Amino acid sequence: MGSVEEDSSRSLEEALVQDEESKLYTGDGSVDFKGRPVLKQNTGNWKACPFILGNECCERLAYYGIATNLVTYLTRKLHEGNVSAARHVTTWQGTCYLAPLIGAVLADSYWGRYWTIAIFSMIYFIGMGTLTLSASIPALKPAECLGAACPPATPAQYAVFFIGLYLIALGTGGIKPCVSSFGADQFDDTDPRERVKKGSFFNWFYFSINIGALVSSSFIVWIQENAGWGLGFGIPALFMGLAIGSFFLGTPLYRFQKPGGSPLTRMCQVVAASFRKRNLDVPEDSSLLYETEDKSSAIEGSRKLEHSDELRCLDRAAVVSDAERKSGDYSNLWRLCTVTQVEELKILIRMFPVWATGIIFSAVYAQMSTLFVEQGTMMNTSIGSFKIPPASLSTFDVISVIFWVPVYDRFIVPIARKFTGKERGFSELQRMGIGLFISILCMSAAAVLEIKRLQIANELGLVDEPVPVPLTILWQIPQYFLLGAAEVFTFVGQLEFFYDQSPDAMRSLCSALSLLTTSLGNYLSSFILTVVTYFSTRGGNPGWIPDNLNGGHLDYFFWLLAGLSFLNMLMYTVVAKRYKKKKAS
Repeated sequence: MGSVEEDSSRSLEEALVQDEESKLYTGDGSVDFKGRPVLKQNTGNWKACPFILGNECCERLAYYGIATNLVTYLTRKLHEGNVSAARHVTTWQGTCYLAPLIGAVLADSYWGRYWTIAIFSMIYFIGMGTLTLSASIPALKPAECLGAACPPATPAQYAVFFIGLYLIALGTGGIKPCVSSFGADQFDDTDPRERVKKGSFFNWFYFSINIGALVSSSFIVWIQENAGWGLGFGIPALFMGLAIGSFFLGTPLYRFQKPGGSPLTRMCQVVAASFRKRNLDVPEDSSLLYETEDKSSAIEGSRKLEHSDELRCLDRAAVVSDAERKSGDYSNLWRLCTVTQVEELKILIRMFPVWATGIIFSAVYAQMSTLFVEQGTMMNTSIGSFKIPPASLSTFDVISVIFWVPVYDRFIVPIARKFTGKERGFSELQRMGIGLFISILCMSAAAVLEIKRLQIANELGLVDEPVPVPLTILWQIPQYFLLGAAEVFTFVGQLEFFYDQSPDAMRSLCSALSLLTTSLGNYLSSFILTVVTYFSTRGGNPGWIPDNLNGGHLDYFFWLLAGLSFLNMLMYTVVAKRYKKKKAS
């Protein structure tokens, strides 16, 4: 009897010791740089985040140092027209946010997020150097204008410039889908206290992006306009070097998630297996569907996902056939998938409608670096003896973000938490919806300002004169401030949504999908510009957006985007109400 009690007591003690040890280590499968389980107190959390946030701040300073004033460089130095320059900028920015699909697949499948960031940072730096050379060496850029005669860039000059530009697009494509996810990986998803901190991390991550953007849209733009484009591109290249250094410095403190294999292959396996078993019936009892008996998932770096009742046609991929049951061979993933693998694909399909509604918002956001700047060039940019570069007005978008992030994190979230009971104040979907509404106000403000500007141009007889009207550019501040507020709600909400709701082994891919909305928004903006230009210039009309904006109707274009944004918000409301969240074991 005593022996039984001693054994029971010993088992209880061992269980308690194991429980205490498990609290010391992360429970989400993360490892250190050498692949060993990591102690919570020595790694990750806010200790590791300064290096990641510093990397993101410097990298975004480099990116916006190019993007913010790119339309001005194309029109003034490469001597392109307004529509051509705007189209080139939005196409390049679209590519910058399409390329993350490449980085995401490599990170989730093979390299992991750390090495993907490291390798693509080098490509990025080479692109920055090439761009700086193209703006510095006289042979690599066209000659200055002589009066109204502006020599066009040669094919060779275009080639060097765009090679540098698109190397930057490829580099940012490897970094963008991984940095936010890598930062969020530093917080253990199985620890409630760290999970709350993770929500705060996304706010401060976006804050660091905009600190970099603030320096670019003010100081770097001023350097480009007044000290030269070679130096104006060279300083962002230097900061990209600092970004790489900051990232590597934090290596001993990072927590790493192992890559789980190709997510695209796993999705194809589910589709193939469900098609092969299209004639089999799906059992009503979901426990009869195939899943590994182990505590962990068969997918490296992923927790098990609970079965959902939607898209039951895909559940056939997890139905064990009589032949498989007799042979006991469950190893062919093209014929039999686990419930977790099937749920991964279901989650992506459920996310799709929410994802699609972000495209219109991104088309609105694209105007900040194109038509907002072109609108500003036709306004009074002088304040006393000081001249404001039109692209510098995007500083107020950044100031708006920098203002709203701490206000949201420190004041709005605690107040909202009292009413909603949610640990983050608003759900990710609620947060994104608020941002979509603010974006409508932003485009309406831009349209009203343009109506006033055209009215003054008409009163002063400047309709046929390509000269700025005497209306201060500071009237653009409200539209930039509203756009910044919309960003804090929608873009940060997207970061949270696509990280939290994605399968564990697909987080880089889902981050890339959220960035893809920015890409498609830029392409959509280019497409709308092309269509509007085609129809509005028929019959010899100058069109809505001629080179001389005084003779156009840019306000019509802004109202068009406001209307599309309103319809998009209505669609989003329906989609968000129907969305069902994932359930991980």
